[in-house]
Amino acid sequence: MKLRTPMLLACTLALSFPVFALTATAPATEACVPSKIAATQAALRDLWIGHVFWVRNVVNARFAGNLGAAKAAEQQVVVNAQAIAGAIEPFYGKAASDQLFKLLARHWGAISDYLDATRAGNKAEQEAAYQALSESAGQIATFLGGANPYLPVDTLRGLLTAHGAHHVQQIQQLQAKQYDQEAKTWAAMKDHMYVIADALAGGIAKQFPEKFR
Repeated sequence: MKLRTPMLLACTLALSFPVFALTATAPATEACVPSKIAATQAALRDLWIGHVFWVRNVVNARFAGNLGAAKAAEQQVVVNAQAIAGAIEPFYGKAASDQLFKLLARHWGAISDYLDATRAGNKAEQEAAYQALSESAGQIATFLGGANPYLPVDTLRGLLTAHGAHHVQQIQQLQAKQYDQEAKTWAAMKDHMYVIADALAGGIAKQFPEKFR
């Protein structure tokens, strides 16, 4: 159980400087965040958790050789990416939503390529996919940071690069059947999704205060 003092600190940081709260040890709670911002945080958390949930299902299904399960999970990864992109449309418009979806599709494509290269034992393709994954983090960060001055590009790039590294670590651990270690990676991925979602919600609320009154 986390101590109350770090929680209160995280609340204060989230309200005053949403992006700087990224390094807090505990996420802000509804008790200290205005209700509309808390609702946006919750919605974005659900969407970003959906991303790692369905990608993990794809990884497990491909390693198991279950083509039906893999196809179903892959479809959900795309549906989820559409939903994440759609969440910004009320603030930035349809063109921005479409662009974010394309960037998320590249992110997913790099993960998928890394997974297949790992299954095939192809080191060169692994490295190429990892490079694409890193480039994707920069592209998404540049896009979101360019749309919102309260979301520093370098901060977002760091967050998204760490997110990509989680995917890579998870794939390696599941291939090696290191299930105990992967369980810890999953917990870290989940918490990291909360950080990203809360940062986006905080930045949007700061940019569009009239929508959160």
